Amino acid sequence: MLCRFVGRSRLAVLLSLGATLSSAQAPRSPAPASDPHLAKALKVLASTPLIDGHNDLPWAIRESQSAPSDVEAYDLRQRTAGHTDLARLAAGKLGGQFWSVYIPGDTSIARQGYAKVQLEQIDIARRVMARYPERLAFASSAADLRAAFQRGRIGGVLGMEGGHAIENSLGALRAFYDLGARYMTLTHNQTLDWADAATGVPRHGGLTAFGKEVVREMNRLGMLVDLSHVAPSVMSQALEVSEAPVIFSHSNARALADHPRNVPDSILRRLPKNGGLVMVTFVPGFTSQAVVEWNRTPAAQRPAGAVAPRATLTQVADHIEHIRKVAGIDHVGIGGDFDGITDVVQGLEDVSTYPALFAELSRRGWSEGDLRKLAGENILRAFTQAEQVAVRLRAARAPSTKTIAELDGLRR
Repeated sequence: MLCRFVGRSRLAVLLSLGATLSSAQAPRSPAPASDPHLAKALKVLASTPLIDGHNDLPWAIRESQSAPSDVEAYDLRQRTAGHTDLARLAAGKLGGQFWSVYIPGDTSIARQGYAKVQLEQIDIARRVMARYPERLAFASSAADLRAAFQRGRIGGVLGMEGGHAIENSLGALRAFYDLGARYMTLTHNQTLDWADAATGVPRHGGLTAFGKEVVREMNRLGMLVDLSHVAPSVMSQALEVSEAPVIFSHSNARALADHPRNVPDSILRRLPKNGGLVMVTFVPGFTSQAVVEWNRTPAAQRPAGAVAPRATLTQVADHIEHIRKVAGIDHVGIGGDFDGITDVVQGLEDVSTYPALFAELSRRGWSEGDLRKLAGENILRAFTQAEQVAVRLRAARAPSTKTIAELDGLRR
């Protein structure tokens, strides 16, 4: 059960904080009284933290055209050019965020040094949270997320996107954990020396022996294993190896949109035994089959004057309902991928729009209890279970000293 407020309600805290933001900045939404489903959504999100699994704001700051990597210049107290700022976070009723400290896996980043760039991204994310203490709070545990929510803050957890950042080193993995990383997406778009990516060239048939040791060491640390971006073979083998719940921080159902980044039903059916969850994303190309097909069709082969299809909020709701149907209500969450996308879903254009999605699900018959699980209770439960597994494993075994040379014969 989630902790509740003592004294002033979270709604009162939000109203107080919101008063400090410019009313011109805050997006307008229909009055709750005119829409009982929106009213129910807002009620749920006032008392249960909405925890998003993936937001790429740190990379958006790094890539800012006006002032790259300048946290002060990228002022979240003003409306930003991207999808995220304080006013829109308040309107969206966000209660917790896994900030993606994404780094690309391409050769230009490799030349700079993956671990170096990863450290820089962690630095950006930590500085963002320190700059706005009235609204944001650094979090490194499920308890921290709950405590931040009680104080009317958005608890921020760091999530690494791509195992290339550890440069084949379990010591580097542990160092990133000590800096606050609490999940790692095993791959990004490129196949690694130890794991096949969903959109990379398969080389290993899933995880190598070292890749499985990475999963085991993440379990020992209490770092969530994130299976977005990995090949289905890696999904399957990680479920076999992991002793803790896994997550998909930003993925959808492959049955509804046949993109390799999405999760097959065969994997969804295995989540109840593992305890993990899929955090449904707002990426148009992972949401709409029409968009998938459009993106696969070369421009020269499209009919003259053809207009690109758009993904919609109702289609995102369809993915949530499909995952609920196949895996169960305890195994679905939200992972928008804001500031990591250029095209947006109609109705989910930025971080202010979450309540509209919850209102849509209410119209489809979702109870308050169902909505609370989707919003944050499921990810908090999985995170807590991963922490509990880590306590047990740390008591049973020391940090792994295995190397990729020892386990896979790769000398690098």
